[in-house]
Amino acid sequence: MHPVLFKAGPITIYSYGVMVALGFAVAIFLANRRAGRFGLSGDLVVDLLITALVTGIAGARLFYIILSFQYYRANPMEILDLSKGGLVWYGGFFMALASVALFIKVKRMGFWNTMDLLAPYIVLAQALGRIGCFLNGCCYGISGIPVQLYASLSLFAIFIVLRLWQEVRRFNGEIFLGYCILYSLKRFGIEFLRGDNPRAFFGLTISQVISIAVVLVSAAIFLSKAYKWNAKDTASK
Repeated sequence: MHPVLFKAGPITIYSYGVMVALGFAVAIFLANRRAGRFGLSGDLVVDLLITALVTGIAGARLFYIILSFQYYRANPMEILDLSKGGLVWYGGFFMALASVALFIKVKRMGFWNTMDLLAPYIVLAQALGRIGCFLNGCCYGISGIPVQLYASLSLFAIFIVLRLWQEVRRFNGEIFLGYCILYSLKRFGIEFLRGDNPRAFFGLTISQVISIAVVLVSAAIFLSKAYKWNAKDTASK
């Protein structure tokens, strides 16, 4: 593991932070370039993603602290220390989603269309972030399995699927809901190889329970939207 990329005097550059920052930088760059294809302002998309980044990190950290409450109650000075990781994706996802929904409403951008643009680049940022987890040594697997790299490779695969899917999108929300389903299925499976998450309910981790809920809700919305689109398409013929 290489948690520290380099150190110069009082300045320490951590690999985890670098990979997370790189992931979001790439996501912002690519989403900005493609915004026009979705009828969106590139500048607004950049502002939106920066908002998502800030609130997402806050939510991910807060959820991690809640799950590790006993430790942080005894070590409150470490609450803001992100040098060793300590972020829970679903906490960040829901916090960022709430802030993004508010931003989109205020700017009148269109929620589902905007999220269809962002979905592939969100998962690409996650893929790069998981490499940071590997370098940092967090989110480790059982029996020395490099589960972070497995997660990263599967996220890169989902990115390719979603990016190609954008080219044949039929209705608004299709790509984002597909992302929610594919990511949650991936997360559910990969959790069985994780060695750092305790089992909480019926042998499942909290992330697996959340993944099941996200798949069910997302699939229900997806099928509803697909049915309405098919009915409208049939009526127009």
